[in-house]
Amino acid sequence: SDQPEIQAEIYKKDDRLLTFLKEVYVDSRDPPVRVKGGGGEHLPCKQEEKRLTKLGHLGDLDVKKVPKGKISIVEALMVLNNHKLHPQIWTAEKIAVEYSLELKEVNSLLEFFIPFTVQEFPKETRKAI
Repeated sequence: SDQPEIQAEIYKKDDRLLTFLKEVYVDSRDPPVRVKGGGGEHLPCKQEEKRLTKLGHLGDLDVKKVPKGKISIVEALMVLNNHKLHPQIWTAEKIAVEYSLELKEVNSLLEFFIPFTVQEFPKETRKAI
């Protein structure tokens, strides 16, 4: 707006350019939609199967639903603690069935994650330590 000659140049019609534009024809089409692995029909996406968590009195601390084949943090701690306290009852096989897990994953969990026990010494023995 400060320089009127520039504005005039911008809005000036270029007859040569208009003639070229009249000769241009554009035909545009979207490519057909294809589903990986075959057919051209639209398939609904598979929803992940979930299960309700088994949290007991700790339910407010964790998620309510997890995908099948997985466990929540609170459930993992409960599983490890139950197995530590009662290994003959809470076997890897029972845990796998109870929580819809793979047996090899449960075995790895029980082998590599061991909950520790906090021990508090009585006041009389603290001086001796």
